[in-house]
Amino acid sequence: MDLNDLTASVLRISDIYAAEHDIDRDGDWALLKLQEELGELTAEHLRLSGRARGEPDASALGDEAADVLGMLLIYCARAGVDLDQAMRRKWLKWLETDA
Repeated sequence: MDLNDLTASVLRISDIYAAEHDIDRDGDWALLKLQEELGELTAEHLRLSGRARGEPDASALGDEAADVLGMLLIYCARAGVDLDQAMRRKWLKWLETDA
C-alpha cells in the first residue's frame, strides 16, 4: 500500500468513527488529536523502559505508533500538505546521488 492509499483509507475510517461517535472535527481537531496520540505513544515508551507505572506492552507501543501515523495523515490531508512530496523534498533527497 502506498502513502496515498493509506491516507485515503485512514480518512474513510476517521469519517466513520466521527459519525458513529458524534465527534465535531473542527479546524484544530486533527492537530490536537495528533498531540494526544503522541502523548499516548510516549506513555507506552515510558512503561516499556521502566520509567512509568503500569504493565509494559510492546503491542500497545505499536498500536500507539499506528495512531500517531494515522492522525498525522489526517492532519496533513486536512491542512493540504502533500506528505509524499514533502518526504521526497525533505528526506529522500539525501538518497539522491550525483552521477
